[in-house]
Amino acid sequence: MYSANSGRRLEKRYDTNRPELYEEVKLFRNAREREKYDNMADFFALIQTLQCLEKAYIKDAVTPKEYTDACAKLLAQISAAFNLVKSSTYPDIPTFMRAFVMDCPAAAQRIEEGKPITIQDNQGNISKSVADVVSMYITLCDKLQMQMRAKDELYADLKHLADVLDRMSILPPDFEGKTKVYHWIGELDKMSASDCLDEEQGRQMVFDLEYSREAFNRALN
Repeated sequence: MYSANSGRRLEKRYDTNRPELYEEVKLFRNAREREKYDNMADFFALIQTLQCLEKAYIKDAVTPKEYTDACAKLLAQISAAFNLVKSSTYPDIPTFMRAFVMDCPAAAQRIEEGKPITIQDNQGNISKSVADVVSMYITLCDKLQMQMRAKDELYADLKHLADVLDRMSILPPDFEGKTKVYHWIGELDKMSASDCLDEEQGRQMVFDLEYSREAFNRALN
């Protein structure tokens, strides 16, 4: 039950005559400490930005060229910014990300590799890339011939095929096989997940993919 005595105790506990209780708590005590926290905030923001860029590329919201240019710039900025953050507390970037519970797996992988996903070394990767391309051509044509013509049955494989072709620097910039692939990505982008290509579109897509595969084989030879 509330009493006058308890009210007086409450007033004493929250005494407005103690201004120190209402002072703003600062992270820093001097200009040097302020700069330290500013540098950490900038570095944190760069990693978050890289994560957003990676997700945008996965969702096909940016073109490969836009992604490559932006990613290369961000990686350079992250490298420079970390030099201002690096210390015994944060000896490397993964340690910094764990300390601040940063859930940015795509950014972490990109930082580890040190280059955009669209730029890969041919040495050691060319055989795998060729195998991936051939496999995707066969998979897509097989699906279409089995009447699997819905967007959600084709889009992921088609996008993967385009990504691998983009990463292969041995192909010329104007490689004609990519034109056919990107044409069908554009057509599927206009559709909802459950929409299907009609029979004529399915036959045309098979024709275009087979043409693209032949162009790919010619480019390799």
